[in-house]
Amino acid sequence: MDARRSLSVFVWAFICTSVGFGAGFLLRGQLSPDTARWEILAQAYEILQQHGLKEAPPGSSLEYGMIRGMLQAYDDPYTIFVEPAQHELETNTLEGSFGGIGVRLERDSENYPVLYPFPDSPAARAGVQEGDRLVKVDELEITPATSTDAIQAAVRGPVNQRVRLTVQRPPDYQEYQFEIRRAEIPLPSVTWHLDSQEARLGVIEINVIAASTPDEVLKAAQDLQGRGAAALVLDLRDNFGGLLTAGVDTARLFLRQGTVIEQQYKGKAVETFRVEKPGPLAEIPLAILINQHTASAAEIIAGALQAQGRARLVGAPSYGKDTIQLVFNLKDDSSLHVTSARWWIPDLAAPLGGNGLQPDVLVESGPEADKPDAVLQAAMELLFTP
Repeated sequence: MDARRSLSVFVWAFICTSVGFGAGFLLRGQLSPDTARWEILAQAYEILQQHGLKEAPPGSSLEYGMIRGMLQAYDDPYTIFVEPAQHELETNTLEGSFGGIGVRLERDSENYPVLYPFPDSPAARAGVQEGDRLVKVDELEITPATSTDAIQAAVRGPVNQRVRLTVQRPPDYQEYQFEIRRAEIPLPSVTWHLDSQEARLGVIEINVIAASTPDEVLKAAQDLQGRGAAALVLDLRDNFGGLLTAGVDTARLFLRQGTVIEQQYKGKAVETFRVEKPGPLAEIPLAILINQHTASAAEIIAGALQAQGRARLVGAPSYGKDTIQLVFNLKDDSSLHVTSARWWIPDLAAPLGGNGLQPDVLVESGPEADKPDAVLQAAMELLFTP
C-alpha cells in the first residue's frame, strides 16, 4: 500500500507550483478584466510588435508573462498563475481521481515518453505494450521537448471519452494507433500499515488533502483496527495541504464536538465550521506527526485536534499557512489562484500564521533510510508508555 513514495515527486512539484492552493477550492467562472484600464500595457505591446527586432514568442507565452508580471507586482506569494496542463493535473490530484487510460510514463534514452500500462487497464486491453514510445495524443505531436505535464494532461480527460494514441514499438519502431476509452483512475491520498515494531500501532500517511481523503482515512483506520491496532498515528509530514473542506471533514472524524475552524472573506461575516456529531474515530488514542512542510489544510487537521486536546503533535513546527485561495478557471483552462480569505482555530494557543503549529513533543530529525524514524518512535512512546 506504499503509494506515498511513488506520488512524492509529483506532489512536491505540484505544491512548489501551487502551494497557495492549500486551503482553497475551484470556481468554474471566468475573469472578465476591463481592458480599457490597461492602456499603457497595450501601448507597450504595440511598440514591441512594431519595433522589436526579435519575434515575439509563439502562442500564449507573452500573455502568460504579462500575467506573471502583474502578480509579481501584486506581491502575494499565494496568488499565482497556473498554466493549463499543470492546472488539470492539480485538479485531478485534489479530486482524488481522473479520467485516464492506466499507464505509467517514463523517458527513454532519447527523452521520448515511454508507456508502461497497468494490468487490466484500458491501455493494456487496447493493446498498448510495455516500452511503446508515445509520439502523438489526438492532435498533439509528442517530441522529446514536450513536457510530461502536457503529455499527461493530453492523455487524461473525461471518463468514457475516447483518446487516440500513436506509438512506435521497438525494436524497429513500427507505428501503431489506438483509440482508448478513458476510465476513472483513482489517485489515493492515503496509505497505511501496522508498525513493524509495534503491531498495536496503525500508521496512516496522508500525502495531500483531497476530496477523497476523509473517506480514505476512515477506511484506513477501520482496516487497521480490524487487524489489531489499538492506537493510530496520522503522518502529516511533507503534506502541503489541499482542500479546506476535506481538511475540516478529516478533523471531524476524530472529534466529538466543538469548532474545527473559523474563516472570513473580505467584507463577509465570520463562518464557523463545527463538529455536528461525534466522529467515528473520536475515541481511539491518536498522535500526529508534523514538520516544517506540514501546511494549510494539513494544519487544519493537526491544529484542530491539538487545540481540543484530542491528539498531541510530534515533530517540528509546521509551515504556518492560514489563508484561502479561490481558483478561477481562465478561458484556455489555465487558472488564477487568488488569496481571498483567512482561517483560524479559535482554541489554538498561539496564532498559526508566521509561527506554525508548535509540537507537544519536539523532535527535529526525520526518517532516514538507515536509521529508525525518531519522530514515529517518539509518538509510539507517547501512546504506549504508561
